[in-house]
Amino acid sequence: MTDREARECPLADVLADKLRESKRELASRWLERISQRVSLDKNKIFPTQDLLDHIPLLIDGVADYLQDPVREVGADMPVVAKAMELGALRHSQGFDVYQILKEYELLGGILFAFLAEAADDIPEPCAKSELLYCGQRLFKAITIIQQTTTAHFLRLADTKISEREERLRAFNQTVSHEIKNRIGAILGAGGTLIELPDVDSETREKLLDIVVRNARTMRDSVENLIALSTTETDSRQHRHIQLPEAAREAAREIRETAEKGGVQIRFGELPAVEVNAAAVELSLTNYLSNAVKYADPNKTDRFAEVSATLGDNVKGERELVVRVRDNGRGVPLEMRDHLFERFFRVHDETTHIEGTGLGLSIVCDTVASLGGRAWAEFPEGESVFAFSLPCRRVESDQAGGPRPDTVPSNAKVPT
Repeated sequence: MTDREARECPLADVLADKLRESKRELASRWLERISQRVSLDKNKIFPTQDLLDHIPLLIDGVADYLQDPVREVGADMPVVAKAMELGALRHSQGFDVYQILKEYELLGGILFAFLAEAADDIPEPCAKSELLYCGQRLFKAITIIQQTTTAHFLRLADTKISEREERLRAFNQTVSHEIKNRIGAILGAGGTLIELPDVDSETREKLLDIVVRNARTMRDSVENLIALSTTETDSRQHRHIQLPEAAREAAREIRETAEKGGVQIRFGELPAVEVNAAAVELSLTNYLSNAVKYADPNKTDRFAEVSATLGDNVKGERELVVRVRDNGRGVPLEMRDHLFERFFRVHDETTHIEGTGLGLSIVCDTVASLGGRAWAEFPEGESVFAFSLPCRRVESDQAGGPRPDTVPSNAKVPT
């Protein structure tokens, strides 16, 4: 069949018209099928009325190509802009490429099924070759739109990866510089002890303290870096555990220090959700460690309390918010904007508290790599350090098992 004959196919004209007539109904079916496969609320799959109104344009583009294959889906067509818009939306929602391909597979199935039923009711005579050509055009139109959405999604993902790599390079430089300084302090104090074996006991104690303190700080920094590196891999390879278990493990890590400082670790409400073990334990350990380090020695009831809530953020997106509340020294108002900067330390000049000033920045980078955020609040007489993670319900397959491959989440709520 030539291009001219293909354009004049009466079946293609009728099927294209039927697609256009039913485009809103078909868009609704697509929305319903997607909502059954992913863990987003139906209203958040296409979260604005503007987006929802534009989805039928994709079906219009398919109908146009079905009717006239010469009308190739081009870069300047409105349908391409909407396909790119969908790619940007899915990127912001944390989807992966597999889910986008699956999304369009569902659309193809819906359209093929619709046209198969419609073809049976069409009285116009039609050759078998014409049916095959119509099917081929439908497949190609969906594929072009799918490729547009996926390509834009991948461009955004590549940009995000490049930005993350740049942050990591800068982070590694600052950490390397800090470790180098610590090693210099250890070598200096150790060299003095070797060269002056008869130094007085007070000086010896000071030099030994320099060695131990800097070695301990380097150890903590390396442990943080090791834990942080695990958050840079595919989230589906991560170990997920219940939030209460992660909180107990973080408390166990700093239990000895807390007991020495007279700080009681408490637990408030902790929803039974699955979380990324490495990211949450690392973040909670840093928050709790700071609460213990900066405990107020003038208070008899010193505590740090871990709690969490599930809810929707200002964008209407489901998230898990984890908080560590303490009644320590607090943070002066003029320093609060710098808390999550690398190497920034509160009370640095007035206390002799060990640390590199990396803990809060590591928390910030860790949760950001998973689509979350970190911040601090200061109610009267207390400090609250918090972080959030995107949270979506987990769908189950027919066997009743989890389907993590279809859920781009970092915190998961079992249904």
